[in-house]
Amino acid sequence: MLYSYKEIKEKYHTDYYIRKAISKGEIVKIARDVYSDGKPEKELEIIGKTYPYSVFTMNSAFYYLGLTDTIPKKYYLITDKDATKIKDNRVVQYYDNNDSLNLGIETKEYNGSQIRIFNRERMLVELIRHKNSLPFDYYKEIISNYRQLLYQLDIEAVQEYAEKLPKSKMVLEALQMEVF
Repeated sequence: MLYSYKEIKEKYHTDYYIRKAISKGEIVKIARDVYSDGKPEKELEIIGKTYPYSVFTMNSAFYYLGLTDTIPKKYYLITDKDATKIKDNRVVQYYDNNDSLNLGIETKEYNGSQIRIFNRERMLVELIRHKNSLPFDYYKEIISNYRQLLYQLDIEAVQEYAEKLPKSKMVLEALQMEVF
């Protein structure tokens, strides 16, 4: 099981006892502020624990939500605009410049790991907002999958997210023409 520094500190109380537990092999330091009880951990879970204030987005979210079968080579995370730059080669970082980071976040279980991810409705808006930076075939595959899920989506939530995020006019027009 993975533990944050705060969780491990509650268990061992001081840094001295934490270091002692590491030297005895009771726990293992996986990354900065991330510890394990020694059982093998999934990389997805480690990424989520290492960057607890980030949210999986873009290629990662499309894959974990089942909207594409293209496995991303990196983990795509979004953080607050004031967050520190993530210096991890496994991560592509986006910044939320609009104080809208909490719109549409859900906790999802993926292969036994709990991750913070944007819901399908928010990701539809993000897909259209980033349309020009995605490969055309990839974009069309995901839009096609959204069309098949149309009756499962909360259309009011999609419109609400579109209005609160940048490029709202373009997003609403694209939704009408390409999805609805």
